[in-house]
Amino acid sequence: MNAQTSKPFYPSAALRPVGSPTAQRIVAVARAHFFAHGFRSVTMDDLAAELGMSKKTLYAEFSSKTALLRAVLLDKFASVEKDLDAVMARCSGDAMAELQQLLACMQRHTEEIQPPFVRDVRREVPELFKLVEDRRREMIQRYFGRIFDEGRKTGIIRKDISGDLIIEILLGAVQAIMNPAKMEALGLEPKTGYSAIISVILDGVVNKKGRSR
Repeated sequence: MNAQTSKPFYPSAALRPVGSPTAQRIVAVARAHFFAHGFRSVTMDDLAAELGMSKKTLYAEFSSKTALLRAVLLDKFASVEKDLDAVMARCSGDAMAELQQLLACMQRHTEEIQPPFVRDVRREVPELFKLVEDRRREMIQRYFGRIFDEGRKTGIIRKDISGDLIIEILLGAVQAIMNPAKMEALGLEPKTGYSAIISVILDGVVNKKGRSR
């Protein structure tokens, strides 16, 4: 497996997080409401009223609720990647410490997202749900790939299983379980689903040296 870069990834300049102060303020409020209550139940009227601005001003920044949702998702990705990059820099060279703090960081970020949001995005804006899945895959490949490579070199991660295979197993489990229908059937929330998947997989790839730390 090639070493993973820790530089934030954005698909194109047009998809970068918004930068104007007004847009940032709108995104911050929308992010809190969308993630907590879902995309469908929060209206542009609700957001404009809370922000104390006219809908005209709101639509001047974002042409539609879907455009605002895209900005919210990109803002979330940017904050996740900033925190993960900080973890990797702080724990560089210690694969087990990187892994533990990476998991804690991911759990903190998934606590913000409630099931109605995941359900609504998949049903109503599937193209943005696909964006979420793609970016999630990229982050897993980059950050966990780097840790697994470092862990195999230091003897913490099993060497009889390739790093690429470990990543594909992790991605496959996340893809199969972290969707609204399956999470509802299993009684899972995003934060508990991620931690359960990763704990089960890591229990199989971390060797005795890693578990003793």
